[in-house]
Amino acid sequence: MNQNKYLDLLRTEISPAVGCTEPIAIALACAKAREVMPDCDPSMISIELSLSTNVIKNAMGVGIPGTDMVGIPIAAALGAVGGDAGIGLEVLSVITPADFTIAARLVEQKRVSVAIADSSEKLYVKVTLICGKDYSTVVIQREHSHITDIRLNDTSLFHEDLPKVPSNDVVMDTSISELYEFATTCDLETVDFLLEGARMNRSIANEGLLRDYGLRVGKTIRNNIERKIIAEDMEKFAVELAAAAADARMAGCMMPVMTNSGSGNQGITVFLPVVAVAEKLGVTDERLVRALVLSNLTAIHIKAGIGRLSALCGATTAAIGAGCGIAWLLGGDLASMYAVINNMIGDLAGMICDGAKNSCSLKVATSVESAFRSALLAIDRLEVSGKEGIIEDDIEKSIRNLVQISTKGMEETDRMILDIMVSKE
Repeated sequence: MNQNKYLDLLRTEISPAVGCTEPIAIALACAKAREVMPDCDPSMISIELSLSTNVIKNAMGVGIPGTDMVGIPIAAALGAVGGDAGIGLEVLSVITPADFTIAARLVEQKRVSVAIADSSEKLYVKVTLICGKDYSTVVIQREHSHITDIRLNDTSLFHEDLPKVPSNDVVMDTSISELYEFATTCDLETVDFLLEGARMNRSIANEGLLRDYGLRVGKTIRNNIERKIIAEDMEKFAVELAAAAADARMAGCMMPVMTNSGSGNQGITVFLPVVAVAEKLGVTDERLVRALVLSNLTAIHIKAGIGRLSALCGATTAAIGAGCGIAWLLGGDLASMYAVINNMIGDLAGMICDGAKNSCSLKVATSVESAFRSALLAIDRLEVSGKEGIIEDDIEKSIRNLVQISTKGMEETDRMILDIMVSKE
């Protein structure tokens, strides 16, 4: 087993971000475009955006950090006016009230235009920033912070060819059994950075419970526990924390979130249910870290074949990882991991992504409920059998079936979702 491969995966696929990562990718590209024209008056710029449909879907309806506004134009304008490209997906964490005033005026003056990109990449952002006679162009592709082109006027400052995309028929060159072995045997000092992710996501959950963000799914659970309408238990605690964090993030909270596979909501969903169960059980940091390694790597493994953006809600794959971490904390073994995955695919396969927005916290809550239920079944050796639906006796085939449905099978679903959303605009 190549342990370095799994350490590289964790370090690559887990990173902090402020705000929903699709509009933040737009802001990052705009900040980089402005960086190469430092003498430009920010109040005089115009911005032309060319975006993939999946980026549009996930950016058009979500709250933008540091504002009371939603959507693509304000994210782009903020990035161009005051964003710091040097801090990646935390690009808007440095925005000031003065930056917001200028950016809001640019949006009001309709100096930000949006078009659908002619690109096969599901994650594609092209920004052209115009200032007087000069213009700069920045392209981000495939990953939210992966810049592949920078131009100033007619001069190329940077270019990187994308490698050929692996076939979606291959989820990833690994297996759940290998991930399990790594999670349960790895040197803890190499993975203890996951505790910082746990603290980060726990902090935004606390913020979501304290204030009235978005749909207030997490806070409503807490309020109804206090009213004694529902009982307080380990599962409700897990759902409450994850939903509250998603409430805050989707409403534009400025606090950072530790992401998984390029998504803050997936990071919330893969971290916080495991943290909640660990808190209720009173386990050591060592045991929590191993559970987080297992949950994060499982989610990365499944998501790799589906891709960064898809018609399938990413909270479902993240919750599969969380379910494995929960089951392990409750005494489960490798067979329990297989059972969790089959149970959750049997339950949540097909939950659509209809864009990033406040109600994403509902989908996070639903996914975490399924993770907990699936884990409880799994530790009692109860699972959906290979004779049912899209489940196979071979766990990697079950995962591959989910990938196939989420990519090839739901292509038309993805197009229809975007058509409905754009027609509303």
